Amino acid sequence: MPTPTEQPAVVVRARAQPGLGGGDDRSVLTVQTAPPLLDAQTSRTPALAARLAETRRLTDVLAEPLSPEDQTIQSMPDVSPTKWHRAHTTWFFETFVLGSTGTHRPFEPAYGYLFNSYYETVGPRHPRAERGLLSRPGAAEIGAYRRHVDEAMARALDGGLGPDALALVELGIHHEQQHQELLLMDIKHVLSVNPLRPAYRRIAGPPTVAERAPRWIEHPGGLVEVGHAGGGFAFDNESPRHRVHLEPFAVADRLVSCRDWMAFIDDGGYRTPQLWLSEGWATVSNTGWDAPLYWRRGDHAWEVFTLGGIRPVDPAEPVCHVSYFEADAFARWADARLPTEAEWETVASTQPGDEVTEGDGFLDLDHLHPRAVPAGGPPRLSGQVWQWTSSAYLPYPRFRPPLGAVGEYNGKFMVNQHVLRGGSCVTPVGHHRPTYRNFFPPSARWPFAGLRLATDR
Repeated sequence: MPTPTEQPAVVVRARAQPGLGGGDDRSVLTVQTAPPLLDAQTSRTPALAARLAETRRLTDVLAEPLSPEDQTIQSMPDVSPTKWHRAHTTWFFETFVLGSTGTHRPFEPAYGYLFNSYYETVGPRHPRAERGLLSRPGAAEIGAYRRHVDEAMARALDGGLGPDALALVELGIHHEQQHQELLLMDIKHVLSVNPLRPAYRRIAGPPTVAERAPRWIEHPGGLVEVGHAGGGFAFDNESPRHRVHLEPFAVADRLVSCRDWMAFIDDGGYRTPQLWLSEGWATVSNTGWDAPLYWRRGDHAWEVFTLGGIRPVDPAEPVCHVSYFEADAFARWADARLPTEAEWETVASTQPGDEVTEGDGFLDLDHLHPRAVPAGGPPRLSGQVWQWTSSAYLPYPRFRPPLGAVGEYNGKFMVNQHVLRGGSCVTPVGHHRPTYRNFFPPSARWPFAGLRLATDR
């Protein structure tokens, strides 16, 4: 399967198209590439079609263990029902790729309202917090919608799409991969609020791994370049590439473990206001947090709810499902700090052994839970859990959001969020790269998020 770096760099433009999503003119997402040679474009299309089919098939595989009732529940406003993810990713291809051909008739015009996420320029949408109220269309009807659009996409690719439309297909693939991770995050929360604590699917137990103390990866600091350098797919928030001055620093060569976190709990970490940012302490006081999300005290030890059900916490595995507030408090307790995103990227970009493969810290259907990494071998900064950084999610220097709907993909969220780096055990293989900037509000705990410590030198 071609890797994302084999695709041409993406440049986004906007144009007006009449009648999309209603009778009004809408600003429509379009993506332009530098015009490829005809033979390069012809050879690219079958590979892209194969990647599209594989990506769409994986979404169906992820939904397969779930009943129609499972797929309808919304357990909190931040969670979306599984069937909504399946429909929204389909709507994306139908609206932005097939809609650009000028010949496609929507499967069901009302779906444009139900399954638009946040694209104001495309048209009105159903409120996010009320997605769980939609008993109809049902999961089976969403399946029919997906098949209809998949068949239309196959015909469009076979008939030949121009470079703009092919780049939209590439964007749609990466967009669906994002929703594959969200689907697993969200269904985990849905199942966790069920008193039966049902498993999503059977997954392997934790390996027996001897835990070791972290070592430090030193960096002398100085002037470095960060951000995507081109030559492959990237989201707009990964650019422009720019220079950053770093003071000397070091990052830990392993993630903070559950054993580390137990020591933090036992030492009163959740009861010591001096460790917490003001908003974080207010959140802890109001919510009663005393451990990571999905942890509970069993009869003899901590237990954790996983996508495979309840099991004992493995002290050696990376701690997961902690907020930025908790990560920051832990770092202060440990007499360290969180790395900045520039520090993290600088080290990750130079580490051997950070290749992304199935079962190596990224999406593997047999695990779906962070695993302790055996000692030995080169340190890896990527995989297992997303890692909170100390960096607020802000635009890079000279960043300009594109016009039209695509400008809403990332740019308008650049406030009140923090950056996470590294990918997780539910991030699809091939979706992550060292420049990838994930982001969530500082109180978010349902992402597969943990932390790595840093220190000044």
